[in-house]
Amino acid sequence: MTRLVAISNRVSVPKRGATPGGLAVGLMEAMQSRGGLWFGWNGETTPATPGAAEMSTQGAIAYLTTSLTDCEYRDYYLGFCNSVLWPLFHFFIDGFRYSDTQYESFQRVNQRLAQELAPQLRPDDLIWVHDYHLIPMAQKLRDAGIRQPIGFFLHIPFPSFDVLRVLPVHAELLQSLMAYDVLGFQTAADLAAFRVGIREVWPEAVVTDECIVMGRRSVSTLVCPIGVDVDAIQGQALEALQSEECRRMIAGLIGRRLMVGVDRLDYSKGLVQRFRAYERFLETHPENHNRVTFMQIAPLSRTDVRAYSQIRRELEQATGRTNGRFADTDWTPIRYLNRNFPRDTLMGFLRSAMIGIVTPVRDGMNLVAKEFVAAQDPSDPGVLVLSSLAGAARELDAAVLVNPYDSRGVAHAIQLALNMPLGERRERHQSMLSALRHNSIHAWHGRFVDALSGIDRSLAA
Repeated sequence: MTRLVAISNRVSVPKRGATPGGLAVGLMEAMQSRGGLWFGWNGETTPATPGAAEMSTQGAIAYLTTSLTDCEYRDYYLGFCNSVLWPLFHFFIDGFRYSDTQYESFQRVNQRLAQELAPQLRPDDLIWVHDYHLIPMAQKLRDAGIRQPIGFFLHIPFPSFDVLRVLPVHAELLQSLMAYDVLGFQTAADLAAFRVGIREVWPEAVVTDECIVMGRRSVSTLVCPIGVDVDAIQGQALEALQSEECRRMIAGLIGRRLMVGVDRLDYSKGLVQRFRAYERFLETHPENHNRVTFMQIAPLSRTDVRAYSQIRRELEQATGRTNGRFADTDWTPIRYLNRNFPRDTLMGFLRSAMIGIVTPVRDGMNLVAKEFVAAQDPSDPGVLVLSSLAGAARELDAAVLVNPYDSRGVAHAIQLALNMPLGERRERHQSMLSALRHNSIHAWHGRFVDALSGIDRSLAA
């Protein structure tokens, strides 16, 4: 059977006792069934030239990992990837900082990675590249002589052309994407934005619902939102309720209702706006004082980028202000935790919550929203308060949808969720659960790999 080769910024080599999540679940399942190779950064840096990539094997999957130099980490990862592409693709033009040096590093790192991977590839491989860090990878692999079908999936939003053209090298970026054989996007809106960009830069391109033809190149396009494994999450959540950590958390609520948020500490997640909305909720609905606890889990993210340190300070100040105004001797309105928890423990927290609050100001999908729905007890489910600016809102339209910038609207949504009748909660939950099963993690990788398998190899190059 044809082997699947996955390329991503980070590689999740399985560890004993750790439960994989998100992307890792889907990729490992897809590779396990046909044999696979997963290649990418190991998360480590070196002062000078990286050593040879290291190979390990577990079952049918081989893991090939490499390090970055300190300069590559600074200019490629923190620089072009996370200070240029990340803010731009999330519509944060104020946070955008372009540098020719960083763009050149972006190209060089992709070229080096392609050269490290190329000798490990087999003639019948299918190659699946993931996310914005690796946009030039197909072209670099072609330059290295690789002719196998190559697909690309973008996990974050694709910006409108008026935002994209702020980037001086936007045409080069679009050209790099046209070197792939299959392009996958989270939502129809992302794909539509990409099509507009192609038309603006190359008016002669032929753009249809299923492909883009430009000269001799024909690139298939599809929308395939990433999903979750509903049954696995339900099992993890039920089991986690018996863990010491979950039991302590529930006991500490003393009968109060729990609202929970789980996000990386990132400005795209709308955490500052969320904390303001909760403070407004407590101001306008004093009858809920001492009746609800908001627990926000926000592990530190990209601490080397100054913008993230600023968010952390703002959240700490907001937490102190809200708790100082409203706390009682036996009640802390906000529990703000800058730490990671095991994935199964998080599923237990989600199942215990009356409200899941997921209010990013821009997000490609947001799997926490889907995990909250999957983790709930169908007989007595909680309510999902979800930003309309998250990709997940396209599927989970039975959530209580909000504008994350509207603090009054979010405060009202929290109150609505707390008082929602059981029948309505069940109806909304069942609708969202059906959507999760239709667009599961299994459907996601199945649809993309099927599209990649259908590429005529004689035309792939």
